Amino acid sequence: MSKPSTPGPTTSNTLLLRRQLAELTKRPVEGFSAGLVDESNLLEWEVLIIGEGGFFRARLTFPPEFPLLPPKMRFISPMWHPNIYPDGTVCISILHAPGEDQYGYEDAGERWMPVHTLLSVISLLSSETPNLDSPANVDAAKEVRTDFAAYKKKVRRLARRSAEEAFD
Repeated sequence: MSKPSTPGPTTSNTLLLRRQLAELTKRPVEGFSAGLVDESNLLEWEVLIIGEGGFFRARLTFPPEFPLLPPKMRFISPMWHPNIYPDGTVCISILHAPGEDQYGYEDAGERWMPVHTLLSVISLLSSETPNLDSPANVDAAKEVRTDFAAYKKKVRRLARRSAEEAFD
């Protein structure tokens, strides 16, 4: 009896990812660019998000089951945000697996659905105000609540640093 293999990307998800990357290349989204980390791996993307006066690098890792399951997103650039863990992992509803939330914080409709695209994630990241009810970075959430000016100052400092590093 042979050992079950780990599922790889299927032809349909490979085509979908190629199409989404081609679309982003042909019709770029303002303040956002994406490309493959390695030309031989469609499941690993590097993205650059321009905002708050900075250039923030992140990685998107797509599971072999994409689009049934969401990608994972992790910032490589240092971030200070209630919905980003200290290691850079993004924690927003749209990137959570489909279905009911076992903790009751999110409705199923707020979580990943196969109809979502990378543009859905980008627009949510750029427009969403921080979710302070279930923060990934408790210290950043506390600072948003208690000293918003200090929070914004820290964000601007990181943005400035990321802009300087982008041109080094």
